[in-house]
Amino acid sequence: MPSGVQHRIDVELERITRKPLRGALTAAAVVTLTVTVIAGLLMHLTDPSTFPSLGLGLWWAVQTTTTVGYGDIVPTSVAGRAIAALVMLVGIGFITVSTAAITSAFLESARRRRGVETDSPLAAEMRALRRQIELLTNEVRAGREYGAGGSS
Repeated sequence: MPSGVQHRIDVELERITRKPLRGALTAAAVVTLTVTVIAGLLMHLTDPSTFPSLGLGLWWAVQTTTTVGYGDIVPTSVAGRAIAALVMLVGIGFITVSTAAITSAFLESARRRRGVETDSPLAAEMRALRRQIELLTNEVRAGREYGAGGSS
């Protein structure tokens, strides 16, 4: 991959990790839009009797991706049905990612308002172990100092 492209990807990944809600929604929207446009085009090419125009293929892709599915137009070819299955899964995935990202943002906002830190049992155990290690380290240092001072 050319270094310019790699740099752009690295910059985008960094931006997404700084703002995960916006990043998740943006990534899901870009994938969904891309799949929708490609599906509309492929539907027109693979099932031309049902989708005689590109506009009709795009209309079908939009209503399928958004899970509206009026049922006024349905693919009849095997390739068209395979594309339809993919578009349906992408639509459901978009809704899932969007809902999860929004829910996460609401929960984080509520947590901040209450001033409560989310603390896993593992994190609490790690802090306790760190305190024990610090105590042991201090005891070892005190023992060395005593041993060094007593032998002089």
